[in-house]
Amino acid sequence: MRYYDGYGAIIVQMNVEDTRNGVAEYVAEKYGDKVILELKWGQGAKNIGGEIEVTSLEYATFLKKRGYLVDPDPEKPEVQEGFKRGSIKHFARHSRLGYTNLNTYAQVHDEFMTSVNYLRKLGFKRISLKTGSYGMEALAMAIKFASEADLDLLTMDGSGGGTGMSPWNMMESWGVPSILLHAKAHEYATRLAARGKRVVDMSFAGGFAKCSNIFKALAMGSPYTKLICMGRAMMIPGFLGSNIEGVLYPDRREKVHGNWDKLPAGVARYGQTPEEIFACYQDVQKKVGQEEMKNVPLGAVGIWCLVDKLSAGLQQLMAGARKFELDQISRNDIASGNRETERETGIPFITDVMDETAKKILDM
Repeated sequence: MRYYDGYGAIIVQMNVEDTRNGVAEYVAEKYGDKVILELKWGQGAKNIGGEIEVTSLEYATFLKKRGYLVDPDPEKPEVQEGFKRGSIKHFARHSRLGYTNLNTYAQVHDEFMTSVNYLRKLGFKRISLKTGSYGMEALAMAIKFASEADLDLLTMDGSGGGTGMSPWNMMESWGVPSILLHAKAHEYATRLAARGKRVVDMSFAGGFAKCSNIFKALAMGSPYTKLICMGRAMMIPGFLGSNIEGVLYPDRREKVHGNWDKLPAGVARYGQTPEEIFACYQDVQKKVGQEEMKNVPLGAVGIWCLVDKLSAGLQQLMAGARKFELDQISRNDIASGNRETERETGIPFITDVMDETAKKILDM
């Protein structure tokens, strides 16, 4: 918030365990309405395996007492003995799945609305919902419930994504692929709007990394999709910046979790100082001031550089499409590259776009 200029926000996500352990109440008391609260359906956003590895028996026991599912059970004597002797080296922490105690649409609807109303009574004016790559029933409920509850945002995360706690198997072959999930989200939102109902602002997530990805996703979800959510794509330059900082400033290496002893050739060819390596270093410095730059980690500078690159690329694509505001991007600005994509998304095949107009020109 030190650098806040009216854009963005701090979002506190809540999974099932966070809800049970009073995170919302804590945040409301400590920060009031300075943050956005984001509900999450399922473990994190996806029904994956162990979220994190814990290497301390004491901490694993603490997590179990907090209500988490810990595997193997750190309270079993044989597990404790195995850990002591070195055959067990870590524990996996799991969160519970939400709504598993409910059997009907009405029950899920009522519990969700009750949860949102409770959060509003705590003082949260801005609430969002994050969902994973679930099936069509859950997708429809997410869109309808979020719209009915007047949420500020609904994020739908497809199977193309996943952060450090997502197994490769999940990212490669579980759930609904991003393009199919997002195509259905647009279809369902359109169906809701046709009945005169409000449609919540939507955000698409799931493997986005390029400016062309952003343009196509905003176009396909138009006019309901207002944001593209990116995870790994932003984390990569963040980690890269941390590694560079650890080399240039060895005394900070442990603090920023740097993993390099020296700059690799691919980085060193740009220079040996932050000002030389990071193309946007001066932009960040202009934003925060020269004195404050010592408090800004180079991982943040790396993320800034990627956002700058994505912004320039997106502006170029928009200029090519003659669209100069994000809300002007529409489904007419893209075409399907194959017939299967056309069938699943409703976006016309590339040679069908303006085909009738072309034939009229030939027949004049």
